[in-house]
Amino acid sequence: MTAEHAEGYNVADLTIANEKPAERRRAIVASAIGNFLELFDFAIYGFLAIPLGAHFFPSTDPLISLLSSFATFGVGFIMRPVGAVVIGIYGDRKGRKAALSLTIVMMASATGVVGFLPSYASIGIAAPILLVLCRMVQGFATGGEWGGAAAFLVEHSPDKQRGLVSSLQQIGNHLGGVVGSGLVAALTFSFTHSDYMSWGWRIPFLIGFLVGPLGYYLRTRVADTPTFRQAVVERRVERTPLRTVFSLFGPRMLAATLISIIGTTTNFTFTIYLMNFAIQQQHLPADLALLSLTLSHTLLIFGLPVVGWLSDKVGRKPLMLIMSFGFVVASYPMFRAITDAPSILTLFIVQFSYSLLQVFYTGTIAPVLAELFPTRVRFTGLSVSYGLAVTLFGGTAPFVATLLVKQTGNPVSPAFYIMALALVSGVAMLMTRDRTNIELDDER
Repeated sequence: MTAEHAEGYNVADLTIANEKPAERRRAIVASAIGNFLELFDFAIYGFLAIPLGAHFFPSTDPLISLLSSFATFGVGFIMRPVGAVVIGIYGDRKGRKAALSLTIVMMASATGVVGFLPSYASIGIAAPILLVLCRMVQGFATGGEWGGAAAFLVEHSPDKQRGLVSSLQQIGNHLGGVVGSGLVAALTFSFTHSDYMSWGWRIPFLIGFLVGPLGYYLRTRVADTPTFRQAVVERRVERTPLRTVFSLFGPRMLAATLISIIGTTTNFTFTIYLMNFAIQQQHLPADLALLSLTLSHTLLIFGLPVVGWLSDKVGRKPLMLIMSFGFVVASYPMFRAITDAPSILTLFIVQFSYSLLQVFYTGTIAPVLAELFPTRVRFTGLSVSYGLAVTLFGGTAPFVATLLVKQTGNPVSPAFYIMALALVSGVAMLMTRDRTNIELDDER
């Protein structure tokens, strides 16, 4: 086989300019649906933390049950770096398409099993053990999902449109959260409290399982990226991407991890933690609280393509700095507001304010990280750096916030944690070169 036709690829078809629009559209949809399922799976666990705590971690103290449920939520993130390494290596060696087809099968399967798990009252300690195992499988799969999908879309993007195209991936991601919160809100509206706590909470997990086959079908029928196919033809596929990314691009790995910290922390704090805090500790109606979250995230979704397009014009760095230092300034007033004047209106204002800042992160983070790494290690570099940030700070955020409140007795204490992390991410972004629209294989 000649180099021009290695692995069945024709060199004439390997440029972004020659990629057919229909093929790019399929790539966008296939990427977005996997990210939809990723956040849907993880979000519904957080939104259902209270019934999950009651069924799998029964305790006379509701706060202890909630802490145990959040701890299991965090366990899923412990596996993210493992999945990021394994799936990242696989994606850099065998292709983005093969890796992303694997992740969606694993995510959907683990989600479906949760919907059928017996409770602690039925099988004792085996129930929380099985729940933890499902969370670990989900975490392993999502470790490679987000980074792989980001690399996939950036490599399918036309020149100077990476921000706009990759923002569509994030629309799928946040749609998962919106549909998850909307579905749980609908269940709380439709079922009696007894039925909801008894069996109604299982429905979202079963629905998540049904999304899997559609996502797998779409991903197996889309072409791999022109950039990766060209690397195959030119024999530039990296044999040891993990070793290479740390040995040659270590400072960029550190920068990518630090930059990612604030967005992952605020995401899970202002959605998962704040929702459960408002419902359980401040006794706001669960259905209206979830509806408020759904509306605020819907507004965020509409802003994503605008921010993605803007990042292509003015650069990623200014927008990321607005978000980071915005949270330094705004976190305390937002927590103070919901603590001093708890109401659905206040909750919506806080969630809407969060969305206005978060959209600058969500709309730019994929190209920011993707442009830090060349094709030969992009999947691994993206997945591992982002996975570390999510594991150490994002996945633990609800647990840390709950623990801070319990230990200090101050319901505003999570704000100081967010402010510190926002400062770290902001400084890291300041010290990192803005590589907006740089050549994807420029290693300088």
